[in-house]
Amino acid sequence: MTEKTMTIREMCEAYDVTPRTLRFYEAKELLFPIRDGQKRLFTKRDRARLKLILRGKRFGFSLEEIRQLLDLYHAGDQQVTQLTKTYEVGRERLADMERQREELTEAIEDLKDQLAWGEKMIASMRAKQEAAE
Repeated sequence: MTEKTMTIREMCEAYDVTPRTLRFYEAKELLFPIRDGQKRLFTKRDRARLKLILRGKRFGFSLEEIRQLLDLYHAGDQQVTQLTKTYEVGRERLADMERQREELTEAIEDLKDQLAWGEKMIASMRAKQEAAE
């Protein structure tokens, strides 16, 4: 029995991506759909790879990092190398995200302080203006 394939339209609907996105990933050699004339047919393998690509993008991995991790699938060691490297890259990305979150939290607090100061200054200036009238 042949494996179920999906058309580009079905892939777009199933994974909420555009045809352009799928063609881009194909051009970057991240997906390898079967070509049937002008038609692209995506296999179960393509679907699994797309899920990983989208997850990697969501986590902030570069396409090159994603490609390297996907390419490790064929290392011949039952995915130990791929999982180990993915874990290492994931830990690094988590540390980066946590560092960014701390910087963002600090910037938010600074902005809140500046807005509170600005609010006081505006109220003070308005009070002086009203007293002068």
